[in-house]
Parts: sequence; C-alpha cells; structure tokens
Amino acid sequence: MNRISVTDLGRTRYAEAWHLQQQLWDLRRSQMIGDLLLYTEHEHVYTIGKGGDSDHLLASGNELKESGVDFFQIDRGGDVTYHGPGQIVGYPIIDLNSYFPDLHKYLRCLEEVIILALKKFGIEGIREEGYTGVWVKGNKIAAIGVKVSRWITMHGFALNVNTDLAKFDRIIPCGIFHKGVTSMQSILGTALKLEDVQNELSNAFGSVFDCQTRKVNAIDLKTEISGLETQRQELIRGVS
Repeated sequence: MNRISVTDLGRTRYAEAWHLQQQLWDLRRSQMIGDLLLYTEHEHVYTIGKGGDSDHLLASGNELKESGVDFFQIDRGGDVTYHGPGQIVGYPIIDLNSYFPDLHKYLRCLEEVIILALKKFGIEGIREEGYTGVWVKGNKIAAIGVKVSRWITMHGFALNVNTDLAKFDRIIPCGIFHKGVTSMQSILGTALKLEDVQNELSNAFGSVFDCQTRKVNAIDLKTEISGLETQRQELIRGVS
C-alpha cells in the first residue's frame, strides 16, 4: 500500500509555498522522497493559471497594493482564484505512476476527497457537469487547479471553510460568470476548526487513493528537505 506524509505548513505567503512545492517536486521526481500532501492557509492572494484570462481579475494593481493582496501568474491549470485565511489549500505532491497515470481520473479523485470530507460535516457537495471542483446548491465551495509533469503532481485544491467570501467579489472565480461561491461556515452558520477539516480531508484522501497517511511535523519536513536538496545539487554537479 502507498504511503503519504501529511504536513500542515500553517499560514504561509504564496511565494514561499510555491517555492517549497517546486523543491519537493524535484525531490519526488528524483525518487529522493515519497508522496506528500501539504496543507496551508495562505495570506491574501489571487492566482491565475496558465490558461486563465487576466480580465477575470477585476482589481487593479493599485488596489491590490493598497489592500495588501498578492497576485501571481502560475503554472497550474485553471483560471483566476483567491486564497486566504480561513481556507484550506491542499497540495498533493504524488507520483501518479504509483496510482494511475490518468489526469482526468486524478481530478475526479480530488473532487471525491472533498465530497467525502464535506459529508462528515453534513454538507452535500456535488460535481457540476462541465466544471472542475465541488459545488453546494449551485455555489462553488472548492476549487481545483493542478499541474502534472512526468506524472508527478503539483498545486491542488482550495476548500472554503471560514473564508471571507467578499474577496471573491474582485475576481470572476475560475472564469465562471453565472455561479457564486460559498463556504462551510456560510452553510453551517458557525466557524469550524481547520484542523478538524484537515483530518477529515486526510481520511478521505487515504480512502480514495487507497493509501496510508501519516502526519509529519513541518519543521521536520523542512529540515529533511534542506539536507536532501543539498545532496541533489551535489549529484547534479557531479553529473555535469
């Protein structure tokens, strides 16, 4: 059975988490680490995927600067979205060769993970035909945008738990004009502990991907990465 290490990075700025993902992707490709699932809660940021339309970001550069919201054009699929406090962002960095080399199936599995986790809180999440993500009564509660190269994954999903939904007013979320967004807090009428939701997501991930999950402390992970990255660079220099 495959094993996945699960790490909660806590609150991060987007650039920090993106750089960490790139490091981990390189190490996973080199078979120096196993599969991982990272959780984080980003500071306010808008991101747009490589196929996205910049016109779907309604806020101007000055507005972003004044409000302290970052903006990044990144290498995932999908259009513009928002990440921020109260939202759980999950970044699986896994080798799909160990599961199934099928991008469409991978996206459906990520949706299923979120649907199963929501069910534990009495929320019925569904798929909407023609769209990627998870929806509740016509409103999007979770966005998905991934990059898969050499069948190793990056980026992932964002689940609105206690998210400030007003931040979505300055974008056209995922380029979809006629749909709204929602959160677990909006549906249930109360804030939830992010740790509780993360635990259910991890349980669902283990079930859907038929793997064992184990928690790894963020400090331990970063210490291991530092040592492995040094080894990887030394190997690269040796080959060249």
